[in-house]
Amino acid sequence: MAVDMDGVGSSAAGAGAGAGTSGRLTTQQVAELLGVKTATVYAYASRGLLSSERVPGGKGSTFDAREVDALAAGQRRRLPKPPSAESGLPPIEPVTVRTALTLIEDGRLYYRGADAVRLAERCGFEAAVGWLWGVGSDSATATSAPAGRAVASSGPAEAAVVLRAPAELVATLRRAGQALPTAARLPDRLRVSAAVAATVDPLRFDLREENVRAMGAGLIAALVEALPAAAGAVAGAGVGAQAAPGDAEFPVGASTVDASLAARLWTRLASTAPAPGAVECLDRALVLLADHELAVSTVAARVAASARAHPYAVVSAGLGASDGPLHGAASALAHRMLGEVLAAGDAVPVVSEYLRTGVLIPGLGHRLYPQGDPRARALLGAMRQLPGAETVLAAVEAVVRAAGGPRARAGDAANVDLALAAFAQLNGMAPEAGEVVFSVARTAGWLAHAMEEYREAPLRMRARGIYVGPPAGREF
Repeated sequence: MAVDMDGVGSSAAGAGAGAGTSGRLTTQQVAELLGVKTATVYAYASRGLLSSERVPGGKGSTFDAREVDALAAGQRRRLPKPPSAESGLPPIEPVTVRTALTLIEDGRLYYRGADAVRLAERCGFEAAVGWLWGVGSDSATATSAPAGRAVASSGPAEAAVVLRAPAELVATLRRAGQALPTAARLPDRLRVSAAVAATVDPLRFDLREENVRAMGAGLIAALVEALPAAAGAVAGAGVGAQAAPGDAEFPVGASTVDASLAARLWTRLASTAPAPGAVECLDRALVLLADHELAVSTVAARVAASARAHPYAVVSAGLGASDGPLHGAASALAHRMLGEVLAAGDAVPVVSEYLRTGVLIPGLGHRLYPQGDPRARALLGAMRQLPGAETVLAAVEAVVRAAGGPRARAGDAANVDLALAAFAQLNGMAPEAGEVVFSVARTAGWLAHAMEEYREAPLRMRARGIYVGPPAGREF
């Protein structure tokens, strides 16, 4: 399908030869040319298959005709014939997933229609979890928000979920964690805890939504409460409680249901009591990271749910996919780089060394946000109110300037990985702290996607390969 458009106002009937022009297409024109709905066009843009630009001075977006042409050519590629209905197998669908959970559009992130940045400003993580999970005010898992940051009087706040872990489950996970090497990383402990939690839940294959919500609320809390305290941390730091004798490894005072999950998580990541506003900032980070459409870890989680894996296995799939420097662990690389900049007092030699060795500079840009990551802006903005933040924030800005040079673009600004790294550096947290925040927060999103996938036909995400090897029937 060649596309030749002279401008936004051209009709779709003008498509023909000459895809090499620089014309722009409206959303409706792209939908007509590709034979899809406009919602699908937005989905293509959110996954980076198409890049969009806002119409100057007006509403709507436009798309590059050449990108549309390339996408259309890919659609025409011949795929293996799907199984017939008589085969007894579910039809094989392209890996595009309709979801009512998260939308990325025009540089903004939405959870079930609510702007995620505004949600993080108004509501705590517990309320955001309930909002993503579709919890109503009459649900058994809904309650008023835990003590801590104020929440809105209506909307998502009404769906706040109690993230409470059964004491027996937490005790079991702690015993399992004590069997690990002392050098085991916190993200590794999260993966072990998710697997062990499944073994002690005989009803884990009850996939009804009310059960998944209850199971998920307990699991999220247990993942946090089973983590050991940060080295030198005071039990109950920030919530006014003391540790029980003989159990100093775990800050039990911070594990009460009256403390927000952010307050409990703080004691696992930081060795000092939080400065005013620090726990609220961590709470915002949890909200901003709760979901991000079909990120690679979410695809893994949905594939597991499509096979009707239980929720613990869904979370394990997500944790496994996020265990890499290009996804969940990206903030650890940014943390180390930021530490080098702070130690040197100058970003230029640090960035120069990254460029010289051909190493990707971590924490900059995001292909879904050509005008900059809104999550990073929100988190870095909240950090400006914290004591001593000026030095770390100046280092972030110095990295962006040094990496971008005179040709810096808005899309090359700090992304949420660098923002997490800055938060961890400011509060004396280890490099892995950002990965823990990501994993705990995204567990809520993975479970939301699991509940959505459980409503679909099973095994629908069975993909097919396009074979490019030697012809069949070779002698060996």
